[in-house]
Amino acid sequence: MFKRILVANRGECAIRIIRSCRELGIESVAIYSEADAHALHVKKADRAVMIGPDPVKSYLNIHRIVGVALDSGCDAVHPGYGFLSENDEFARAIIDAGLTYIGPSPDAIRDMGSKTKARESMIAAGVPVIPGSDGALDNVDEALELAHKMGYPVMLKAAAGGGGRGIRRCDSDAQLRENYVVTQREAMAAFGSDILFMEKCIVEPHHIEFQILADSHGNTVHLFERDCSIQRRNQKLIEIAPSNFLTPKLRESMGAIAVKAAQAVGYVNAGTVEFLVDKDRNFWFMEMNTRLQVEHTITETITGVDIVAQQISIAAGEALPFTQADLSFRGFAIEFRINAEDPKNNFLPMPGRITRYISPGGMGVRVDGCVYAGYEIPPYYDSMCAKLTVSGLNWHNTVMRAQRALGEYDIRGMKTTLPFYRTIASSEVFMQGEFNTGFMDQHPELLDYNDNERREDIAAAVAMAIAVHAGL
Repeated sequence: MFKRILVANRGECAIRIIRSCRELGIESVAIYSEADAHALHVKKADRAVMIGPDPVKSYLNIHRIVGVALDSGCDAVHPGYGFLSENDEFARAIIDAGLTYIGPSPDAIRDMGSKTKARESMIAAGVPVIPGSDGALDNVDEALELAHKMGYPVMLKAAAGGGGRGIRRCDSDAQLRENYVVTQREAMAAFGSDILFMEKCIVEPHHIEFQILADSHGNTVHLFERDCSIQRRNQKLIEIAPSNFLTPKLRESMGAIAVKAAQAVGYVNAGTVEFLVDKDRNFWFMEMNTRLQVEHTITETITGVDIVAQQISIAAGEALPFTQADLSFRGFAIEFRINAEDPKNNFLPMPGRITRYISPGGMGVRVDGCVYAGYEIPPYYDSMCAKLTVSGLNWHNTVMRAQRALGEYDIRGMKTTLPFYRTIASSEVFMQGEFNTGFMDQHPELLDYNDNERREDIAAAVAMAIAVHAGL
C-alpha cells in the first residue's frame, strides 16, 4: 500500500480523498493556488503545497504538479474529478515520473474521452448505442443529410465533451445549421477540439449510470445504478440511488451490459457507464466517465463500499475484496448539490463570504463540504459548497429525511440552492419518485419559491426595510 498520496484537486473533492487516505493510514499532500490559501482542503491534509498564483491554471499545470509529487515523496497521485481527472497526458506524465496514477490507464482515458471512439468500441462489443453518425462529422452538410435519414430531433455533441457541455438539441434544418457553428465554438473553447458527432435525440429519457469497479486481476463488478435525471441544461442537480424506474430484471440486464462495456476496453479502476432509458425501458449506451463521479456518495451509502478506498487499493495492485454475488444494496439515497447560485436568476453563481454556516446531522445524513463560517467563496471555481446525502429504508422515509435535513441546513451570506431544494423535496411530484430529464421543464413552478421562507429571513428583511426607511 502507498505511504503518501498527492491529491491533485481542491475543495470537497480533495477533502473526500484525504479522508479515505487517513482511514487507510496513508499520508496526504494537498495542492492549492494562491486564491485557495484558506481553503478547507489545505487544512485537512497532512501537508499542503502552494503551486502557483493563478487560480485555475495552477491546478492544470501538469509539470508543476508532478514536480510537487516527487519533491514531497509521494508514491501516487489521485486526480479526483474535474481539472485533470480525464486528461490522458496527465496520467501518462504521472506514470512516466515513476509514480502510480490512481485511475484507469492513459489509453482508456483517451479512448473513452473521445465520444466517437467510445461509440465504436461499444458497437464492436455488442453494447447497444444510440443511433447516430458512424464517427466524426466532416461538415454541416453531412450533418443535415444524416438528420434527414434519422429524423428530427437530433443531438449535436462534442466528440471530446463531458460534464453536460458541448451538447445542442436540433429540431429543424435551421437549428442544425445555427447550432453546428455554436457547438463547434463551444467545444473548441471547453475541450480544445471542435470535432462533432450526432445522435438521435431520445426525448425526455431517464439518465441512468452504473458505477463500475475493475481490478488488474481481471475482476469487474458494478455497484448498481444512480438516477441522474433531474438536470438543468444537461447539468445534474439531484441524484438518486437506486432508480425508482428500473425493474429488478432491467437492473440486472443493464448492470451486466455495463460490466461488459468496461471489460471490452480493458478498463481498470473506478468508472461510470452512462445510459439513456426511454419510457418503454429500452436503453442505450451514452458515454463512459473515466473518473470518480461527484455523485459517488449515494452509491457508497446504499452499498457500504468506500469507492475512493477501492480506487486506491486497485491502483496499489490489490484484487477486489468482493464478487458481484457479494454485493447488494439497502434502501435509497439522494444527493443534493448545494451550490452558491441563484436558481431564480438562471442559476447565476453567487461568490461571497459565508456569514453563517450550520450543517444538518442525525441518522441517515451525510455532508461532504468545503466551506465554513467566514470562508470567502472564490469566483474562479465551481460554485459547489457541499453535497448533502440522505438515506432511508424506503423512498417515502428518504424524502421525509431530506425535508428534515434541508430544513436544518443554514448557509448565510449569499444565495444558495437550498430554498430551491426545500421546495422540490416537499413537492408531491418529488414524492412520487419517478423522474426523466424533462423534470425541470415539466415543473417550472418549483422555481417559484419564497426567498424569505424562514423566520430568520423574514426578520432580516424587516430589519433591512426599517434601516432603509430610517436612512441608516
